[in-house]
Amino acid sequence: MQTATDGTTEAAGAVPAVIDPIRVEQNERLVRRRFWNTLRANLHRIPFLEQALAAFFCATDPLTPVKAKAVLMAALAYFVLPADSIPDWLIAVGFVDDAAVLAAAVQAVRSNLRPEHQDRARSALNKVRMQATGDG
Repeated sequence: MQTATDGTTEAAGAVPAVIDPIRVEQNERLVRRRFWNTLRANLHRIPFLEQALAAFFCATDPLTPVKAKAVLMAALAYFVLPADSIPDWLIAVGFVDDAAVLAAAVQAVRSNLRPEHQDRARSALNKVRMQATGDG
């Protein structure tokens, strides 16, 4: 177990006790700038897009606590970065690390991920897919 700066202990994967507001702001700017283009560019390659969208809607929800938003924005920033541990252009394995990071973040803040985030994700993904195929 790690000891947080406020003296409490954190289990691995738990939401950190101290959040760097500058890093959160940087991640949010990056995610807002690149998220939708990354999503559209990978519609047919990534099986976890609905989870990524639900995380995005949760992270951008004003009702989501700052710590949960920070965790989700960090995971989403990792997703939209063009270079990470496993390059995304590698077919079949390029997004494995992104999926793992996102799954860990969602698990850490699962109580903040509400049904309306999931519903918005499903609806938005269907809309983007329809636009991509010319049906919308």
